[in-house]
This record gives sequence, C-alpha cells and structure tokens, in this order.
Amino acid sequence: MTRALEHLTAGMPIVWGGDRVSLVSADLAEAFAPGDKLLVMQESGALLHIPRETHAIAAAAVGRAREAFAAMTQAADDQITDFFEHFAANLESAEIWAPIAEANGRDVERAAARGRSTTRLVASEAMRSDMIAGLRAWRDAPASRERLIERVDHAGWSVEQVTAALGVVAFVFEGRPNVFADAAGVIRGGNTVVFRIGADALGTARALSAHALVPALKAAGLPEGAAVLVDSAEHAAGWALFADPRLALAVARGSGPAVTQLGGVARQAGVPVSLHGTGGAWLVADADADTARFSAAVFNSLDRKVCNTLNVCCIPRARVSDLVPAFLDAVRRAGERRGHGAKLHVVRGDEAVLPAEWRRARVEVRRADGDHDEALVEILEESDLGREWEWEETPELTLKIIEDLDEAAALFNAHSPRFIASVISEDEAARSRFFAQVDAAFVGDGFTRWVDGQYALNRPELGLSNWQAGRLFARAGVLSGDGVYTVRARMTQIDPNLAR
Repeated sequence: MTRALEHLTAGMPIVWGGDRVSLVSADLAEAFAPGDKLLVMQESGALLHIPRETHAIAAAAVGRAREAFAAMTQAADDQITDFFEHFAANLESAEIWAPIAEANGRDVERAAARGRSTTRLVASEAMRSDMIAGLRAWRDAPASRERLIERVDHAGWSVEQVTAALGVVAFVFEGRPNVFADAAGVIRGGNTVVFRIGADALGTARALSAHALVPALKAAGLPEGAAVLVDSAEHAAGWALFADPRLALAVARGSGPAVTQLGGVARQAGVPVSLHGTGGAWLVADADADTARFSAAVFNSLDRKVCNTLNVCCIPRARVSDLVPAFLDAVRRAGERRGHGAKLHVVRGDEAVLPAEWRRARVEVRRADGDHDEALVEILEESDLGREWEWEETPELTLKIIEDLDEAAALFNAHSPRFIASVISEDEAARSRFFAQVDAAFVGDGFTRWVDGQYALNRPELGLSNWQAGRLFARAGVLSGDGVYTVRARMTQIDPNLAR
C-alpha cells in the first residue's frame, strides 16, 4: 500500500542505503508542503527537497523538449545548419547583443555584491567571439544523423549500423554564458536540449534565449522546444531536471561536490550521466627537464583560472637548485600579469626548498568576496594534493618535491582527479613511461591549457571528463555535440525467400 507524502516532521527517520537512516531536520520539515518531492540519495543519505512549483517548471521543460525531439525526425539537416548560422548571426549583431550584454552586466553586478566569483560570468567580447566561432563550427560540421558506421553483406541481404539521435539531453552548468551555446551542439545530431544554468547567470541565459536562441530556431523552422531553458533560480531545479527519467543523457558541469550530487540524482532515476566536475592540471619536471621549457610551461598554464589551469607542480629533488627558482619566477610573473600577486602551497616537509623571503612574505589575495592579506606560502598535507584551487585574480597552486617520475605518477593516480598530466622531459622513453603510468584522460609534454575541445580539436566541447569516477566507456575525455548519439541496425533484404 502506498500513499502520497504530504508532510514531514522534525526527527522523522528516512531509510537509505538499505540499512541506514537520515533524520528530517526542523527546517526541512517546515519547508515541505503537499505536492513537493523528496529525493533520498542512496549513496549519501542526503535529503533533497524539490518544491512543487520547481518540479513543475523542470518537468514542463523536459516535456517540451521531448515533443520537439519527435518533431526533429522530420527536420532536414539543412534546417539544422541554418539554425547554427542564424544563432551565430544573432550573437554577431550589435543590436541583438546589446540587451544580452546589459543582462550580463546586471548578473555580474549582483554576483559581485553577494561575494560570488565573476571571473567566468562576464560575457566578454572574447567569449562572444568564441561562441560565434563555435556555432559556425557546428554549422560547417557534416550531418551526423544516419552516418554509416559499418555494413555487413550476406547472401541475399545486408545489415548497416548507422548513427541516430539519442534524445533529450539535459545540461546543468555553472554561470558561464558560453556553455549555453556550446551545449546547443547536440542539435547537430537531431537531439534536443534542456538547460539549467546557475542563478548567477540566469538573467544572461534568459536574454540569450529570448534574443538569439529562440529566434534562430524559428528562422530555421525547427521546433522551439529543441532548446529549452529551465527558467528557475532555485537550486532544486537542477535536481528536478536530472531526476526526470525521460532524459536520454544528463550532463553536469561545475564544482566537484555539486556535480557529484547531480550525478547521483540522475543515476537513481536511471539516466546516463556525463560529469565534468573537479579540475586542475599537474605539471611534472623530469631530472633532465630543460629549464626554459619548464618555466614557460608553468607561466603559460597560469593565465586564468579554468579547469585546465596548472594546479600541482612536481619538481625532482635533484633539480631543486635551478628548477625551484625558475618555478617561483614563473609563478611571480603570472601573478604580476594579473596584477594581484600569487599564492603558493607546499607539501609538508618540502618547504625548506623555498627561499626564506618567500616563507616569510605575505600577499594581498583577491578572492570572490574581496582582497585578503594572507601568507604567501602555506603548508599543505600530502593527502590534500587533490584539492583544486579556485582563484580569482591571484594565481594559486601547490608545489611538491619528488624523487622521480615514478613517484609523481603514483601521487597523481592516488590524489588527483585523474584529469590532466603534463611532463617536461628531454628523454622520449621517460615521457612514454610517464604517459603509460598516469591514469589521466589528457596527457602532454608542455603547457596544460591545451586541453579544450575547441582549441585542440576544432569542436566546441560540452565538457571535459576527468577519470575520478573511472574511465569512460568507448569515448574520449572530450564530450562534444557530435559524440551524443546512439546506433541503429538497419536490414535490407534482397532475396524475398530468405529464411533461417
């Protein structure tokens, strides 16, 4: 016998994981109302409250996208091509961009007033140009529906395996307006998309949708539900969206804990997930590393804070006399470039390699909530090597002294999100051994900022996957619009009397 959950009481036990119990808090009990949803996370016991109105907004968005997906089967590939050109042209138009920029300015102002990070929120001219270029890359990309993967011929009949659209793809991402355009790439393959953006960038997303995206869909003759914004500032809107079993794929980008939780919500609903959370790159110097090459790699990996920014640098003990000064000089110059100094963490026991003036100095660190007077160098436990430093204008990273590349690879595999590893070595055999040892989605032998779908592969990315939760099955670490598809088998019978 079942009945609807209409109320909660403080202290009420909620079973999770088969043999554990979470207790309802007083705040949750007071907030919960008839018609609301309660998600019980079976991995953590977290109790997630989804108000009725928030659930309705997310459900309606998925419903529109599902109806549009059925209609997309009748849309020609030329219409999809036209959509990307119209979207790009709209963003290129000064008249259309003006209200988008105004909305973004208001978002940035509100976020700054709340002490929130705005480094990725600003819709700059560079971001605008990248969005336009990405959309035109999808415009020029070959049609991906019914692409032949394999053909097997038999006597009197044949079988072809061809690509097909996957369905409704849901995105939850942080306040980066450019992702709004990137995620539209799934439409290239006949999929439809539902967006949920963080509250910081919701005004920008509304303006992008109203002035550029929806008009582009209309102009191309595509169903308006092919790209739908979940118009809610509530954090619970993301949970409601990912809990919808009508989704074909759920993609989350943002901070590690939030992305992990969203992934759990989707998995409980039986929805496949692609998670793009904890970032941070490792750069490792070998004993024979060229000093100038190493210094350039450090400096050019700290130009701004994104997921592929240098986060941990490993220097061999045999080279501390020259590589540590080169490292510190590169870090200092990276800070000066942004005008707010730099911040260094060093693993306990390794601090002696730093000059006394660094260990004694203090620095003005610019964080989301303002400037802070802090020690230039702080001690970090080795167990915290996986921590990603989310900096604003003050480059921040960790230094670890190693014995050799083998130790660096072991530390990377044990503590990092297994995302990006780069080695500076003049020995090809040593580079090959390191590449084989590190359990990383992306490996290189220079600066770390190359890891980007559009920059490296000329394809706008939907996200970059680390291997923190295991290796991806049959897919690279770059999730792109043309990678969102399924496969159908189609038989052609030539012999009418064919039988088994």
